[in-house]
Amino acid sequence: MKKIKLCLLSVGILAFTACKKEKEDEVKSVDKNGSIETELSVEHLDTADVLTTKHKIWKNKKLFKEIVKKDTIPSLGDTLVGGEDSDGIDHIAKTKKDYEFFITVQ
Repeated sequence: MKKIKLCLLSVGILAFTACKKEKEDEVKSVDKNGSIETELSVEHLDTADVLTTKHKIWKNKKLFKEIVKKDTIPSLGDTLVGGEDSDGIDHIAKTKKDYEFFITVQ
């Protein structure tokens, strides 16, 4: 795995599933004097997924540069999820499997 030297202050992970997950250690604001803010997301398409990586480089309270990279990655396929509607009726729906994110910051 390629190691990246970044000061990663914020990672937003968007999960496109039927159930919502709590964000752990969510940062409310970014120190814009000198930081790199990174957001990762995956968009599910029919037969593939699109991984989007966004970096915002902040210096002296100004946005110095924004880098956006999109990569097509293979879909993990479908999975069945269960849930309850507002009337209390159980339903099973098919949704796309999500990738897990593991991030190393040095």
